[in-house]
Amino acid sequence: MAMDPESFWAVLKARGLTFFAGVPDSTFGDGYNYMVNDPEIRYVPAVREDVALGIASAAYFSGRLGGVIMQNSGIGNIVNPLTSFNLMYKIPALIIVGWRGYGGPPNDAPEHWIMGVKTPEILSLLEVPYEIMETETLEADLDRLLGKIEQGSVPGALLVRSGMIG
Repeated sequence: MAMDPESFWAVLKARGLTFFAGVPDSTFGDGYNYMVNDPEIRYVPAVREDVALGIASAAYFSGRLGGVIMQNSGIGNIVNPLTSFNLMYKIPALIIVGWRGYGGPPNDAPEHWIMGVKTPEILSLLEVPYEIMETETLEADLDRLLGKIEQGSVPGALLVRSGMIG
């Protein structure tokens, strides 16, 4: 069941999440467009996911939590900044990941199958906490994730399957 973009972003904004950087992702569709046009959300477009993580991480130095919008195919692009910057220096960020290839074959296009299956494994390997978005429990899932982010002062990921926001 999909959640409308306004409700999704209202949940995030209610928790003070209003600064994001990222790379456009079709998984979010209307949710991405809503964010870009919401005057309460500051969004900085980035050319790559590692750049977006750097931009979002800057919020930490002003006492806020920044967010990244990206597709799971970009996880490879953030491994080095995650391990050599965010995890090492305990700089938290919320990473909202469009989960292409969820469930592997035959879901999605073939080029997303392997990464679709490996996404949670990679996050676990890096010891990055994550939650899988469910529309019915988004607030509880997000609060649990934000608690882990705050407790460990680490980045955490919210995995969003295709069609969940829109």
